[in-house]
Amino acid sequence: MFVLMIIVFVIGYACIALEHKLKIDKAATALMLGALMWILFVIGKESILNDPGITNKSWDEYVAANPDKPHDDSFFNTFIIHEQSLHHLGETSETLFFLLGAMTIVAIIDKHNGFSIITNKITTRSKSKLIWMLSILTFFMSAVLDNLTTTIVMVTLLNKLVEDRHLRWTYAGMIVLAANSGGAWSPIGDVTTIMLWIGGYITAGKVVAALLLPSIVSMVIPLIVLGFSLKGELETPQATHTISNASETKLQSFCLYWGIGSLLMVPILKTFLHLPPYMGMILVLGLFWLITDIIHHKLGDHKENSVIQILTSVDTPTILFFLGILTAVAALQTSGHLAAMSNVLDSAFNKNTYGIGLTIGVLSSIVDNVPLVAGAMGMYDMGATTDLVQDGTFWQLLAYCAGTGGSILIIGSAAGVAAMGLEKIEFIWYLKHISWLALIGYFAGALCFWAIHSVILA
Repeated sequence: MFVLMIIVFVIGYACIALEHKLKIDKAATALMLGALMWILFVIGKESILNDPGITNKSWDEYVAANPDKPHDDSFFNTFIIHEQSLHHLGETSETLFFLLGAMTIVAIIDKHNGFSIITNKITTRSKSKLIWMLSILTFFMSAVLDNLTTTIVMVTLLNKLVEDRHLRWTYAGMIVLAANSGGAWSPIGDVTTIMLWIGGYITAGKVVAALLLPSIVSMVIPLIVLGFSLKGELETPQATHTISNASETKLQSFCLYWGIGSLLMVPILKTFLHLPPYMGMILVLGLFWLITDIIHHKLGDHKENSVIQILTSVDTPTILFFLGILTAVAALQTSGHLAAMSNVLDSAFNKNTYGIGLTIGVLSSIVDNVPLVAGAMGMYDMGATTDLVQDGTFWQLLAYCAGTGGSILIIGSAAGVAAMGLEKIEFIWYLKHISWLALIGYFAGALCFWAIHSVILA
């Protein structure tokens, strides 16, 4: 059963990666995969728990804490259902409710065309200046919103600025790199960083201080290289967006600044009040919702622009995808598979933090970085070594590698998949023109991280 769980997990992931070919939404596959992994675990409990290669810490601790209870099927199922599954569901729910709140706030801003205030400021027609402007804007927007949302906004903007398809693909590829780099150093910029932050593996202030410069390097190096090939000016002028009236302008400004301010309040509440991030998120969402409802009641268009209507446009399948995949990873953790994998990585790299972290980052370009980070969180116990304490080198490096490593292939990140879908970017084209740039930036940023921690701070 140990091997069967791995086989099922690999098949499920293959189906997720090939969703466009199979015409099956990855959310459906992930939900089925999550449930099947737990079913296989319960069915094969004896072979899993008795496997000498598996160290099932959670089960061993539970048995030791309940020596007076018979260790039969009833006891095992009680452990699974009422202890481990509920424990993992609680951790998963924190991440899902946080994402749902953040996506709703962004949807409110987008519904009121708040992002047009930013995009209308771009007036240059120089190819090289434009890619620098778009990349820098994407980098910092991604840190505040998230890399997926920022990519959607910025790639949509490209249609107004660039007519040539392959040139637009180049800009879109750089936007993917900048979005992933920008999301890596912010506690709310990427799903994987959110997971590490919510789990207490990193703190907001220290992850920003540790990863800001490496993330900038991972973006700037590809930008410098691209700058040599982008010469001249765009062939078509910028298409501008006209605001209809003053009241609409005020509402757009309010939604943009209040929405971004709300998102920024979440790490502040976490730092000073020690509120769980999802609690801060639902607080600022509720307040934003209340205020926008009051405004639209006064304007007389509440039904058309209410948050209830906006919620129908929130990407629910993405939330369900994370639910399924995190549930599957939780089954691998409880069964001891992740502990076995950590032993393999430790042996292969002689417990070298940088070797393990960089490998996970490269793998995140092939396999979604969410389960990889979730797996790493399950593989290594926080505090076991000096590199594994809160804000330790491993967790900070993991946040950087998982965030930026997904740029190496276009299917390696949510930002890349979004750009691929919006612009119909070909996988092979991205591999030839963008992947090598992403790889250079990835290792340059990692080298910067190493220099800071091993030389400057040593």
